[in-house]
Parts: sequence; C-alpha cells; structure tokens
Amino acid sequence: MSRRPTRVERAELRVAHALAETRETLPVRIAGTVSELADQPQLYTLCWAVIAFGLLTGRRKAARTGARMLAAEWLATRYKSAVKARIDRTRPAVPVDGGDYRMERGSSDVKPLNSFPSGHTAGAVAVARAFASEYPEAAVPAYAAAAAVALVQVPRCTHYPSDIAAGAVVGLVAGSLVARVED
Repeated sequence: MSRRPTRVERAELRVAHALAETRETLPVRIAGTVSELADQPQLYTLCWAVIAFGLLTGRRKAARTGARMLAAEWLATRYKSAVKARIDRTRPAVPVDGGDYRMERGSSDVKPLNSFPSGHTAGAVAVARAFASEYPEAAVPAYAAAAAVALVQVPRCTHYPSDIAAGAVVGLVAGSLVARVED
C-alpha cells in the first residue's frame, strides 16, 4: 500500500490541479516549447556551439565559457539522474488526469514516474551559473532565462514546485563546482 502524501505534497497536488487548465493555453504551450531548449541534447548543442564560436573566432574566454557550460551540464545531468534513479514520483499530469499519485523509493525509468528532480531546471541553472561565472555582467539575464525554464514546468504539469527547487539546487551545485575550477 502506498504511503499518504505529506502536507507539502498535498499542497503541490492542489497547485497542479489548479493550474492544469492552463497547460493547453497558447502562452503555456509556447513557453513550454521554448523551455525544451533546456533539455539535455539542446543544452549540449548550445555548449558545443559556444566552444566552437570561441575557437573559430579566437575568443579564448568564449571557448572556456562553453567548456565550463558543458562541464556544468554534464555534472547536473549526472546528479539529477542519480536522484531520479532512486526516487519514483509521478509527474503532476498523472494525478491531474485521474491517476494515482506516488512518491517513494524506486528505480523506475519511465517518464511518468520521473518527476523528481527537474532535469530541465538542473541543466538550465547549471549552464546559467557556469556562464555567469565567466560573464558576471550577464548573470541576471542568464538566471532569468533559467528561472523561466523552471517556472513554466509547473503549469505544463511536468513538475511540482519541489521538483523545481531540487533541480535548481542540483544545477547550482554543479555550476558552482565548475566555476571554482581554475584555468
């Protein structure tokens, strides 16, 4: 028998149900599509593009920034994957669409049970942190972009707020570790 959801989980379920009707609206669908730029393949492509730009133009700092972004995304992916491999949590769409909510130790690798933590958030925050370590003057827009990616996941019914928070922590840790590395 499944355990009863905690008070925080029940609050997050209420949020998911309250926002569910917005997931098919045009603004959420557009923002959700844009947020897919923070999925692993797209972030890796961005990182390699920054490295290539730096190498092709002789801009060492840009190439170094791309390498830091790549390392941060790689670390964030490893960390979030390690957590996802140990925790089964239904994505908000499951209970919103009438299914049962679960959050427990587990090892499922099916998407409906891999809500915790948010990989899009982890990657976006890690890359933003790595970028901001090289270009501090651009930190606000970098973090704003990461926050936008993170926040749209809730009305999309792909993640709960605590998934987003955990993903942000993973991203900050990964990005901060990479930022500490000296040339």
